[in-house]
Amino acid sequence: MKESIGMNYWILTLTFISVNLDFFFMLIFLLKKYRVVKVMIGYLLGNIILLTLSYFVGKALTVFFPEWILGILGFLPIHMALHDDDDDDSDKKHQSQVWSVLVTYLSVCAGCNLSIFLPVLVGETMVQFFMTLVFIGILTIIVVLIINLVSDIPAVAMAMEKYGEKLMKFCYIIIGLYVFWDSGLISHILNLL
Repeated sequence: MKESIGMNYWILTLTFISVNLDFFFMLIFLLKKYRVVKVMIGYLLGNIILLTLSYFVGKALTVFFPEWILGILGFLPIHMALHDDDDDDSDKKHQSQVWSVLVTYLSVCAGCNLSIFLPVLVGETMVQFFMTLVFIGILTIIVVLIINLVSDIPAVAMAMEKYGEKLMKFCYIIIGLYVFWDSGLISHILNLL
C-alpha cells in the first residue's frame, strides 16, 4: 500500500510539473507585476478549480465534448496578448491582482490540466482527492517561492524590466497557438475543409 501511495505522489508531482511548465515562465512576469501573496492565492485558486473540475466534471467533459473543443481556450491568452489596456494604471486600481493571476492561469493551463489530470484523478476516492488538493497546494506554494527567488536575480530582473512585457505577450500568443494545435482544434477544422 505504501508503494502505491508513494507512486501516486510521484505521478501527481510529474503531472503538476508537466502541466504547469509553461506557466512557471509566466509566473516570473506575474511576480514582477503583482505581490507574491496575491500571485500565490490566484495560482492556488486556479489549481483548486481545475483539479475539482477534472475530478467531478472531467468524465462528463470527455463524454459530451470532444477534446478539440477545449482548443477554443487558446483564444484567451491571445486576446490577453493583444489587449493594450493592461498597462493602464487606472485599470490596475480596479482589477484584483488575485483575479488577474487566476484568469491568466485558467486561460493558459485549463485545457492541459483538464485533459491530463482527468486520468490521474478519475480513480481516486474523495479522501484521496482532498489529499491530492493539499499536496498540489503545497507544490504550488513551493513553486511560487522558488520562482520568486529566481526572479530576484539581478540579470533576470534587468532582462524582465527591459523585455518582460513584450516577452509575456509573445508567450501568450505562442501558448494560445499551442493550445489550438495540441487540443486537435486545428486538425479538426482542417478535416472539415
